Amino acid sequence: MVPLADIREAQNRIRGVAVRTRLLESRIHQGGSGSDSRKLYLKPENQQPIGAFKLRGAYNKIASLSKEDRQRGVITYSSGNHAQGVAYAARALGMKAVITMPTTAPSVKLQATAALGAEIVLAGTTGVERQIKAEELAAKHGYVIIPPFNDEKIIAGQGTIGIEILEDLPDVETVLVPVGGGGLISGIATAIKLTNPAVKVIGVEPELGADAQASLRAGKIVEFPSEQVTRTIADGLRAQYLGEINFEHIRRYVDDIVSVSEQEIEEAARKLAADPKTTAEPSGAVTVAAFLFHKDQLPQTKVNVAVISGGNIDPALLARLRS
Repeated sequence: MVPLADIREAQNRIRGVAVRTRLLESRIHQGGSGSDSRKLYLKPENQQPIGAFKLRGAYNKIASLSKEDRQRGVITYSSGNHAQGVAYAARALGMKAVITMPTTAPSVKLQATAALGAEIVLAGTTGVERQIKAEELAAKHGYVIIPPFNDEKIIAGQGTIGIEILEDLPDVETVLVPVGGGGLISGIATAIKLTNPAVKVIGVEPELGADAQASLRAGKIVEFPSEQVTRTIADGLRAQYLGEINFEHIRRYVDDIVSVSEQEIEEAARKLAADPKTTAEPSGAVTVAAFLFHKDQLPQTKVNVAVISGGNIDPALLARLRS
């Protein structure tokens, strides 16, 4: 299990590389009536240099490598945001980076990753396919694998978000966090519960990829079929199963996980797109979708934070949402 000291160490390590994003108070849930008295603050990780939170964990992991490992270069498997995090961190540290990405990755994420100097290898459409390819290339060339979520250094890096939330909003009562493979919520929940156990941490994922919710209910990791999870618009949350290390942290520190529909995700993304500062890709909008449409499933708290995990939205989708 990741200790709080490791998250604080990560906070020092990423300082000056990752942005310390500031909370934004949102009123999108109040509509015209103003009858909803809950406060909602957004944690806008779309404002990171790569447009997503993944830089935190990727840089913490890569900067922790030995000199010998850095010389070998790094490789990862990702649908897009972790790819950019690894590419950005490797470039900052003067290292070679190779990324296996799905053939279905949004072009905006492919182009951004390539622009950061990484070598891209396309491999299938599922997380399993790109992971296998990355492992093959690592064995062949000696690259160090940088996992997207199932790693304690990655978890510690993502956990810095939790520390920042508590520092900036000490009276926060509930924090909503997107769930894919589980790295983000593992880190945030660990940081929050080891600092203030009274704060509720709720995961949010698409109904089509609600494997984390199923896993928490079953008490064991449940895998969803790729043909189902790849249908969600939230391309960053298409993991078919949680990482084992992540599941340990989720079982210990996460209060609950709720799922949201595709229509709800789109509506939340549409509302967020009205302000350039909060524009979110669908994966980043799931938390706001839960806040807007699943009030009865959430803790009845007044002071809430929704983590906007990323803003790397396909331009065509953004144009449609704003039309």
